Amino acid sequence: MKLPEEKPAVVLGVLGVDVVLNKQLVAADVGEAELLKLIEDRPAKIVITLIGGQGYLFGRGNQQLSPAVIRRVGRENIIVISTPEKIYALEGRPLLVDTGDPALDELLSGYVKIVIGYRHTMVYRVAA
Repeated sequence: MKLPEEKPAVVLGVLGVDVVLNKQLVAADVGEAELLKLIEDRPAKIVITLIGGQGYLFGRGNQQLSPAVIRRVGRENIIVISTPEKIYALEGRPLLVDTGDPALDELLSGYVKIVIGYRHTMVYRVAA
């Protein structure tokens, strides 16, 4: 018996930063200024995956997620997602952050919970 295919709630771009509110795409491929304006007076979350093969979370390829945006959202509202294969490929090396703001990099360092599948998470080290 074949199960029906589920359609995604929102179709997002592969690259860039998209903004979703109530399962609706509000803005696609936004820059830092627009992102700050959109999250100015409401709670927000960042859902992010690893960038490239080196394991960067912030600072390489996602300049829209500037120190100002990350501070506004807060570390507790950052959700990291990854495939287990991407994590295993790091061979124990920590995830990396390089936001250009050493104090923020230090704040983001430590351990983070990573969603690696449906109802599956792991804890992994983050370093500046």
